[in-house]
Amino acid sequence: MEEKNINAEEQLVVFNLGGETYGIDISVVHEIIRLQTITKVPRTPHFVEGVINLRGRIVPVIDLHKRFNLPVSEETQHSRIIVVEVAGVTVGMIVDSVSEVLRLPVANIEPPPTVISAGIDSAYLRGVGKWQEQLIILLDLDKVLHEKEQKELQQQSFAEAAARVE
Repeated sequence: MEEKNINAEEQLVVFNLGGETYGIDISVVHEIIRLQTITKVPRTPHFVEGVINLRGRIVPVIDLHKRFNLPVSEETQHSRIIVVEVAGVTVGMIVDSVSEVLRLPVANIEPPPTVISAGIDSAYLRGVGKWQEQLIILLDLDKVLHEKEQKELQQQSFAEAAARVE
């Protein structure tokens, strides 16, 4: 039987989306940037907002509201793009705001319950963390994008980059 190291911690980037608090492992986060002009790309999945030019690199941007079938909220001065690495693909994720980076003891993380109040598919979740008086929904980024979608985004990025060079 595997025992949890009671002193182990996970370092998380905590953000807000649709009124709920989410966390992702900081090791997959490249940077957090303000919203910027997003270039629409035709024939992409409904949750792909388009691409941005991030210091010469074309990065696809997805809207997590649309991905999780949550009501889309308006952009505010707190809206951010979290640039992450998902299965070898660099992707920007639009969120309502980023609140903090914290260290959460592994002992405070439980498997996702079968019924999730946030209304998102439990396949995207890897657990629920308890931090002070709040619950943090921990995302499994490898499952946020299906394998086929990851390949499409990677190809889209390359196609955009190639078109830019020509």
